[in-house]
Amino acid sequence: MTTSSRPNDSAAVQNLLAFEQIRQLVARYAIAVDSRDIEALVHLFVEDVQVGARQQGRDALYDYFDRSLREVSVTILNTGTHLIELDDDDHAHGVVYCRAEIQDQQQWIVQAIQYRDAYERRQGRWHFTRRQHLLWYGREIGTSPIGLRPANWPERHVGSGELPQAWPTWAAFWAGDRRSEH
Repeated sequence: MTTSSRPNDSAAVQNLLAFEQIRQLVARYAIAVDSRDIEALVHLFVEDVQVGARQQGRDALYDYFDRSLREVSVTILNTGTHLIELDDDDHAHGVVYCRAEIQDQQQWIVQAIQYRDAYERRQGRWHFTRRQHLLWYGREIGTSPIGLRPANWPERHVGSGELPQAWPTWAAFWAGDRRSEH
């Protein structure tokens, strides 16, 4: 049996490789957060990452993660649904769903999170350039998320979040719009 390479086979393999490397990036993020490996965590981001409105770089990101992760004890990030869109050979963006369990002092809470990511490949490795954390809700285990007061995350870990209302398509759906723009 003779096999011939089609012209786009190489591109398809490269795309699949990019998808898998980006999925591994997301998995490494969860493990680094849960294990509090801040050094590994910051190296998942580009070296000139924007941190807040006024800071930039991995040192600033290290300080941010060091402070924010000290506010909670045990964390368990479980990532699931992951949509990846390749923009070109070295840029992509994606959406990741995460269920987090968090020890916040004497509370054990669960959060439903969505990350909106931007990725960039530098020197052959994929990194985050941006990771936006959106919260559906945070609640103590055993309580309903319905009717919770706003969490205003990161102010509080417990309460309702931005999702699903932050999706333009959510509002359009409930407004009865038959078509929404992507």
